[in-house]
Amino acid sequence: MLLGATDLDVHPLCLGTNVFGRTADAQESFEVLDAYFGVGGNFIDTADIYAGGASEEIIGRWMASRGNRDQIVLATKVGMGAEPGLAPRRIAQAAQESLRRLQTDRIDLYYAHKDDPDTPLEQTLAAFDKLVKAGKVRYIAASNYDADRLSQALDTSARESLAPYVALQPYYNLVVRDRYEGPLQDLCAQRGIPCLPYYALAEGFLTGKYRPGGDAVESSRAPRASAYLDERGLRVLQALDEIAAAHRIAVAAVSLAWLAAQPTVATPIASARTVPQLQDLLPFATLTLSDAEVRRLGDAAQ
Repeated sequence: MLLGATDLDVHPLCLGTNVFGRTADAQESFEVLDAYFGVGGNFIDTADIYAGGASEEIIGRWMASRGNRDQIVLATKVGMGAEPGLAPRRIAQAAQESLRRLQTDRIDLYYAHKDDPDTPLEQTLAAFDKLVKAGKVRYIAASNYDADRLSQALDTSARESLAPYVALQPYYNLVVRDRYEGPLQDLCAQRGIPCLPYYALAEGFLTGKYRPGGDAVESSRAPRASAYLDERGLRVLQALDEIAAAHRIAVAAVSLAWLAAQPTVATPIASARTVPQLQDLLPFATLTLSDAEVRRLGDAAQ
């Protein structure tokens, strides 16, 4: 599938790599990347701050060892971390550092990781445009922007003839909907901006592995995932369980399929620390929920 108005041909599942170099070591990360690539996966999302740059380094070593850079659509980000912001100098420096860690000459999709209200949009977008014109970046995108700032950025690019943001990466999933649904979703629909949600599985809750009395409650993600274990969360899990059983697939795949069925959503982003975790996600790529199933999940999450 093509991503929005770009020529980036991407797999339905974007592989998040925030766990690489953190809870997944290099060998585990290589195994996940090999398994994802082996089923046709080609869209990898990282950031300069993930594991202090280790995620980018692991991906770079993997692509170099497999010789498959030209088959990968690679996304990374700038704007957070120890030196935050989107000042031109910071963007230029961060891009060079990411290119070095990734062992590549280009970034396919380069995100502003977070809005920087202290730097004029004209300066930020001109810095990104310079990278595009130099061939170091193919397209730029925004993450964690609200509707007003994204609209201003798109208008600024059009007015100044600068490379525009071609996608948005917001926090959005079945149980966290108010951050995206509404003005931001409406803007994306009006401007033809595809949405690539992060935390698509609500920090693990929508995998169905975090339940009262379950073994997963001892994991490091348990406190965040368990925050959704209220009456509404249990109602969502029941609906997910029944739909997953009907399709004979994992709950995580159903959760991603609901997200992909929402207006403007192009490619959900989900991470996997191990190959079995990835295998739970992959059936999503060929799953189409019925309208009734989509409504049932949405109603359960109200």
